[in-house]
Amino acid sequence: MPQPEAVRAPQGAGLADEYRRTRRLTAALAAPLSEADATIQSMEDASPAKWHLAHTTWFWETFLLRDRLPGYRLHREDWPFLFNSYYEAEGARIARGDRGLLSRPTVAEIGRWRDHVDAAMAPLLDDPDCAALIALGIAHEQQHQELLLTDIKHALFQNPLGPAMWDRAASRGEGRGGRQDMDSDGWHSHPGGIALIGHDGQGFAFDNEGPRHRVLLEPFALARALVTNGQWDAFIADGGYRDARLWLSDGWAWVNEHGIRAPLYWGEGEAGRGREGQAFTHCGWQERDPAAPVAHISYYEADAFATWAGARLPTEFEWEAVARGQHVERAPAHDPAGGNQLDHPDDWEGGGDRAGPPIPRGGEGLFGDCWQFTRSAYLPYPRFAPCEGAVGEYNGKFMSGQFVLKGASCATVRGHSRASYRNFFYPHQRWQFTGLRLAKDI
Repeated sequence: MPQPEAVRAPQGAGLADEYRRTRRLTAALAAPLSEADATIQSMEDASPAKWHLAHTTWFWETFLLRDRLPGYRLHREDWPFLFNSYYEAEGARIARGDRGLLSRPTVAEIGRWRDHVDAAMAPLLDDPDCAALIALGIAHEQQHQELLLTDIKHALFQNPLGPAMWDRAASRGEGRGGRQDMDSDGWHSHPGGIALIGHDGQGFAFDNEGPRHRVLLEPFALARALVTNGQWDAFIADGGYRDARLWLSDGWAWVNEHGIRAPLYWGEGEAGRGREGQAFTHCGWQERDPAAPVAHISYYEADAFATWAGARLPTEFEWEAVARGQHVERAPAHDPAGGNQLDHPDDWEGGGDRAGPPIPRGGEGLFGDCWQFTRSAYLPYPRFAPCEGAVGEYNGKFMSGQFVLKGASCATVRGHSRASYRNFFYPHQRWQFTGLRLAKDI
């Protein structure tokens, strides 16, 4: 397979260490789950935790070991059919909605496969010709670490008992409650002009982050803080979910078709079971913190709130232009009781065998807490070309009908995101840690 041309990777021991840390983190995140927990699938958008453990291993075995290690034989010839995701070049696969039907292989069997693949990967970790593809594999597994957390949260939420994945209380937020004060000084002002957008070619990037190009910006301001639960309570109290004037036509149809009355996981919502003032978390049902960022909202909800607040959603270019002065590594450090961003397990108390629940608290930086909706459609940049080979299916073929989100969430591994990073979801989806940062014209 040709090298992914849009990828730039570290070399040598640093990359090998990153590989090992990433693999350990995936196992640590799944450790609190029972066999049944790891097998269930709550909806087609989500996958079982067991499948994430296996799919990330399939990626390494398929694109590195099978294609790059002479003489390597697949651990099981029939497993690629089970754990290929969407790579048409890799042939037939089980239907996405049927992943939760896989009672076998067991978690233990997948664990032994992971160990087998990790041992076999050792000679490739020092091969400079494999560095770019290994960097892509690490980023791919980090994405699935976040998906593992968000998917299991949705699965556990289906249980009327509200089971906790971690038995600890959520920490309190650092933000502000109440309706957004549009006259405050809580804004990043930008004079507009020509901005360079996209990855600069230094370090790793996905192909959809480039090529770098020029964009003309009008003067604007971006809110310093994410919208909070308290502000969202004010939106609801003011009839936000009942006022058609605030909503896009598709959004209003979605609200009425599904009976949407609050963010996902809120006790007042369509599946909240009467737990007013509470929200479901990885720690079970918790009292909702009005100062914490609102999370698990759709693009439709974000746009309606912005209209209600007399503001708008930022474009991805505006968000990136402001974020150029910040960096994810300067986000607040991880707190085991619930942090701003997910850290590697080596940084956790216990030396890597304990993982803390992701909880948005409301830091001052643009990165962490929640992915932030923009009003930009997920489309290719000028002169975009996907990578050659099967990995070229990674991003480009999804550039239709979705919106770009920027930043990172409390479930994103620290260092995974950057100013040029382009996450993307359909406008109705909200099981991820998706939130809202307002923008306005000046």
